Amino acid sequence: MGLIGLIGGIGLSELLIILVILLLLFGAKRLPEIAKSIGEGLKELKKSMQDSSTGNDKKQDKKD
Repeated sequence: MGLIGLIGGIGLSELLIILVILLLLFGAKRLPEIAKSIGEGLKELKKSMQDSSTGNDKKQDKKD
């Protein structure tokens, strides 16, 4: 699915407006830090979702 599927109908002009608003709110120095923390959080979420789905498969295998 990726990022393109996630944002769907948002065009380039809307993305630019969002980026300008974020830049005004947080400043140029904080944006890379915020992006890094969001990326790490999403990475951890994806990892835990994969771990839980493989954990459920193992539990079902033990029942059979």
